[in-house]
Amino acid sequence: MSTETAQRRVPVSRGRLPLGVYLLAFSLFAMGSAEFLLAGVLPEIADDLRISLSSAGALISAFAVGVVIGGPPFAIMTLRWRRRTTLVTTQAVFAASVTIGLLTDGYVVLLVTRFVCGLAYAGYWAVAAVTAISLVTPDRTARASGVVVSGLSLAMIAGGPAGALISYFIGWRGGFWGVVALTVAGAILSLLAMPATSADGEPSVRRELRTMRRPQLWVVYAATILSTAAYMISFNYLAAFLAGITGVPDVWIPAVLALFGVGALIGLSIGGRIADRRPSRALLIGALGILTCSVLLAVLARHALAVVPLVLLLGIAGFVLNPAIYARVFAIASQAPTLAGATTVSAFQLGISLVPALAGAALNAGAGIVSVTWIGAGLAAAIVPAVLLDRTISRRRSRTTVNGVGSPG
Repeated sequence: MSTETAQRRVPVSRGRLPLGVYLLAFSLFAMGSAEFLLAGVLPEIADDLRISLSSAGALISAFAVGVVIGGPPFAIMTLRWRRRTTLVTTQAVFAASVTIGLLTDGYVVLLVTRFVCGLAYAGYWAVAAVTAISLVTPDRTARASGVVVSGLSLAMIAGGPAGALISYFIGWRGGFWGVVALTVAGAILSLLAMPATSADGEPSVRRELRTMRRPQLWVVYAATILSTAAYMISFNYLAAFLAGITGVPDVWIPAVLALFGVGALIGLSIGGRIADRRPSRALLIGALGILTCSVLLAVLARHALAVVPLVLLLGIAGFVLNPAIYARVFAIASQAPTLAGATTVSAFQLGISLVPALAGAALNAGAGIVSVTWIGAGLAAAIVPAVLLDRTISRRRSRTTVNGVGSPG
C-alpha cells in the first residue's frame, strides 16, 4: 500500500497544517539544540573533565557518527511499530542518554551517551518526516516536511545559543538539562496529541530494501550530501571569515550568524511551497543560489555591506532545497518511506561531516579562509547534474507509463 493510501487513515488538512506537524518541529528543535549547544561549551567540558580540547571535540564526532549510521538500522528495527510509539521511544532514549551523560564525570561514558543520542536523534528525525507527510494531503507533503525541518533551523538560531547562555551562568550542564526538559515535554505532548498512525500497509523489510535499490533514489541522496556540504562549509567557517577577512567586529558576528538561520527559515517556507508542485525547480533554484552566494562571498569578501546580506541569502538558498529533497525521496520511494527517510537523515549528516575534511585539506595546504567559499561553490555546481539526471529519469518513466509499457516504479 502506498503512502498516499495510508494518508487516508488519519485526519488531513487542506488549509492550515495540523498541530501534529508543528509538534514534530518542536521536538526536533528540542533534540537538535543539543547538537548546536555542545560546540559552545567545549572549553568548559574540557576543563571540567580534565581532558584536551580535541578530546572534547570528539563528543561532536560521536554524535555525528550515531546520526549517520543509526537511522537506517533503527528504521528497520521499528518498522512494525506504530509511529507514535517510535517517536516517543526515541525521545525517551535521547532524554535518558543525555541525563546519564550529565550525571557522570567520566569521559568515556559521556562519549558513549553522545553516540546513543545520535542514534535516537536519527531515528526520531526519520520517523518524524514520514509522520508529517501522513498527516497532510499529498499536495502538501513538501510544505509539511519543511515545517518539521524548521525545528532544526530554530535549534541553530535559538536553541544552541540559548543553551550556551544558560550554561554560561550555571555551568555547562545547565543548557543540556534544558534540552532534557524540552524533550520530555515533547514526548508527553506526542502521547497526548499525536495521532497513532501506523506504517503503510503490511510492513515489509524486503520491500523496503528492494525499493532502496533504485538508482534514482541514490542520485537524490548524492544531491543531498552535496547541497548540505555546500552551504555548511561556508557557515561553519563564517566566524573566522567575518573576523579575519571582512573585518566585522567580534560583537556583531553572532548577529550575522543568526542571519543565516533566519534565511534558513525563509528558505524552508519558500521551498516547501515550490516543492509541492515543482521539486526539481526548487532543487535547481537552491543549487544555483548557493553557487552564486558562495562565489560572491569569495569575490566580495572584504566588503561588509555585501557580505552581510549574502549570509542571509545563503541561508535562504541552502534551505530552499530541503523540502524538495524530501518530496523527491518520498515520491521515488513511496513503498519504503521509513527506510528512505532514515537514509535521507544520514545523507544530511554525512554532508555536514564532510565539511571539516574538505575545509581542512584546503587550509592545511596553505589556502586562505576564502577557499572554503570556493569549495562551497564547487559543491553547489556539482548538484546541478544530479538534479538534471533525476529529472531526466522521471520524465522517461512518465513517458513509459503513459505509453503503457510499464509503471513508474
